[in-house]
Amino acid sequence: MKAAEPASAVVKTPKTILYIENDVGTAALICEELIDRGFDVRIAYNGIDGLSAIVKEHPDLVLCDIGMPGMSGFELLESLTAMEPRFERMPFVFLTALGDHESEIRGWALGADDYLTKPVDYDVLAAVINARLARVARNTLWPKQVDLRDHEVQTLTWAARGKTFWEIGQILGISKRTVEFHLDNARRKLGVATRTQALIKAATGRLIQP
Repeated sequence: MKAAEPASAVVKTPKTILYIENDVGTAALICEELIDRGFDVRIAYNGIDGLSAIVKEHPDLVLCDIGMPGMSGFELLESLTAMEPRFERMPFVFLTALGDHESEIRGWALGADDYLTKPVDYDVLAAVINARLARVARNTLWPKQVDLRDHEVQTLTWAARGKTFWEIGQILGISKRTVEFHLDNARRKLGVATRTQALIKAATGRLIQP
């Protein structure tokens, strides 16, 4: 009697990352590193081609430089945001040499999920990418049970990322007092006594993405 065929192992499809970088040498190094870590990496060498690739290929995550000719990373993200909700759940991470405070604040304000500066530690880069990809598939049951408004979620998120009330106001285009108002509303809805407890409960309940 013929022996039964062994069950086939489940093959996981690698997550696709689109890396948009105008420096060919940097692109090659990052691409090689991410491929070694099991990702399927595509490269675009300018913002215009990058935006076109996003629309055509729908990558799982976009890793993008900022200082590029023709279309900067900031302009690319603005264009992408204008297309939402089509791409609203696609993580977008800036990887740039622009480490100044104003550029970072602008990146966050435009809706970037993370802002990393060069030279980047490869382990940190991989950890950020994996964290963002994991959060896309997060359980959404508990968030539906707590009626937090958009600004309450946003202020909690930025506070959890270590931003000051003033910085949160700059990112969201609201006053420091309004930031505190939204945080206090969130705290009451979450049923806790302090803002710190609200941050912890929101993070553990996956209401926010710190």
